Amino acid sequence: MPEEKVTAFILLVTEIGREYEVKDSIARVASEAGVEAETYIVYGEYDVLVKLTAPSLKAIDKAVTKIRKLPGVIRTVTLIAST
Repeated sequence: MPEEKVTAFILLVTEIGREYEVKDSIARVASEAGVEAETYIVYGEYDVLVKLTAPSLKAIDKAVTKIRKLPGVIRTVTLIAST
């Protein structure tokens, strides 16, 4: 039976005009944390949407902590998904 992965969605508010810079930095951070990331620029209350997929909740936590520390990130909301 294949190992089940953990999926999380992160909604980010960035400093004005820095959403693309943050989006590009997330790929590097995800790679360092050993997680897969899909990132999207969105419009409305949030500026960037990230979908993380990882082998464990610990790996998600590591990636989210690094993403929160990125320059230009003001606020994040993390949603852990269940299948």
